[in-house]
Amino acid sequence: MTLEKTPPTLYEWAGGDEAFKRLTSTFYGKVLEDPLLEPLFGTMAQEHPERVAWCLSEVFGGPKTYTEQRGGHRHLIQQHLHRHLSEQQRARWVSLLLETADEIGLPSDPEFRAAFVSYIEWGSRIALSVSQSDGEITEDLDPMPQWNWIVKPFQD
Repeated sequence: MTLEKTPPTLYEWAGGDEAFKRLTSTFYGKVLEDPLLEPLFGTMAQEHPERVAWCLSEVFGGPKTYTEQRGGHRHLIQQHLHRHLSEQQRARWVSLLLETADEIGLPSDPEFRAAFVSYIEWGSRIALSVSQSDGEITEDLDPMPQWNWIVKPFQD
């Protein structure tokens, strides 16, 4: 009889807290040098990269630090209300984050990347939507979304 292994969470597969902290600290360093994104993030709190790492970690199956420290998904969405993001800024944010993921060595297997990109695209489009002048929160947004494998990872 063969027991099927439970796949690791996306958080575990990525490398845990350290991987997400490395991703966000490297990424936001690049954001501050990007002419399209710097106007949005030039005055961000020093803790912003760590908070985004908490958020990504939680979404991908890690500890619930963002919810415990910051208040969960509703709080995350509220941070984007009426910021007037453009589609070009959203797309640049996504592409720069994915470039940074490659640079720091997040897993590049198609199964992980499909799930990772799926959340980044979904979340950035929500941020874009609520950032417009008429953006509002009309539904209960808690708890934080939990992203999982779209296709199970290959494991021997």
